Amino acid sequence: MGILAWIVLGAIAGFIANLIMGSREGLVMMVVLGIVGAVVGGFVAGTLLHVADVTGLNLESLAVAVLGAVLVIFVVQRLGGRGRLGRGI
Repeated sequence: MGILAWIVLGAIAGFIANLIMGSREGLVMMVVLGIVGAVVGGFVAGTLLHVADVTGLNLESLAVAVLGAVLVIFVVQRLGGRGRLGRGI
């Protein structure tokens, strides 16, 4: 998948994950969370669950990326990371 596709998928996934988790992150952080979520979600779904993988801009990849981003936000909030994300605001 090209870098532009990762950014678009990350932006969409990060935005949806922020809505689900109730965090208020900026645009750049949403994209970063979405991209990291896509990587984490792709690893968990593809390697551990053998269900799906992030293959492009499609609904299945978006769902995997959103679930991964939600997982990343949850873990960061629980670990008490720095910044707004870590405080769970």
